Amino acid sequence: MIQFSRVPVSPRLLQIAAILGLAVMCLFAQTANAANRERVQAFLTTTGFDVALDSIAFSAASAPQMLGVEPDAFGSDWNRVTAQVFKPEIMRDIALDILEQTLSDENLDFAAGFYATDLGQRLVEAENASHMQDDDDAKMKQGNEILAELAENNPDRLETLKRMNAAISSVDSSLRALQEIQVRFLMSASAAGVVELQLDADELRAMIAEDEERLRVVLEQSAMSGSAYTYRDISDEDLLAYTEALEKPQMQEVYELLNAVQYEIMANRFEVLAAKMADLHPGQDI
Repeated sequence: MIQFSRVPVSPRLLQIAAILGLAVMCLFAQTANAANRERVQAFLTTTGFDVALDSIAFSAASAPQMLGVEPDAFGSDWNRVTAQVFKPEIMRDIALDILEQTLSDENLDFAAGFYATDLGQRLVEAENASHMQDDDDAKMKQGNEILAELAENNPDRLETLKRMNAAISSVDSSLRALQEIQVRFLMSASAAGVVELQLDADELRAMIAEDEERLRVVLEQSAMSGSAYTYRDISDEDLLAYTEALEKPQMQEVYELLNAVQYEIMANRFEVLAAKMADLHPGQDI
């Protein structure tokens, strides 16, 4: 059994948490005029949300880190198990189940209408490519270099990036999402006997919150560098148009819901992974 000490946070988990929110009430409030499953499926493809969901699988590497061990500590079947837990079809089905009940036809039409445009599809192409780039260090390094150049030569674009990130998800909501993902994972790992916790859920939240200010700064920096990298080939004018679209009330409602869906799927998959980790032992297969 692993003795729990402190909760490290990986760059991948920070990057994903930067686009997550905690509007969990959206998950349980059925919309009277909710879109049907076929339309929601098309919506996932048009907006690129399907690829964003697939990229959650990269966060699996954060699980051992949160326990303070390396992935190989759980045996040679680690990659197979994580591939099963974070299978794209499973995550997309969960998203479809939730969105079919909560995404209104009006909001679906509004968001899909924007992303179906030439600009929207170019943005989706850039976002999809960024989501599936698994070399976080290289991406963050290039993003930081772009930010440094913008600070010196194009401060207006830098401000647009800040507005865009604020429109997608606040740092505070991202921070709460990250904290809850860690709590749910660690409590599940404890219940499965993978880790020995001396804290209950509230005490664990309080301990994680002690590092809150540092994490808030890291989250903001991570979101900015990620956006600078993702939209590096998008013009200033198009980036501003995107930001203005994201700031519209209907798009805000869509992103609040999508953020909540991503949060719930990620937390759910980490809980399932925690249970399966109980069958993995150092140097052994399942």
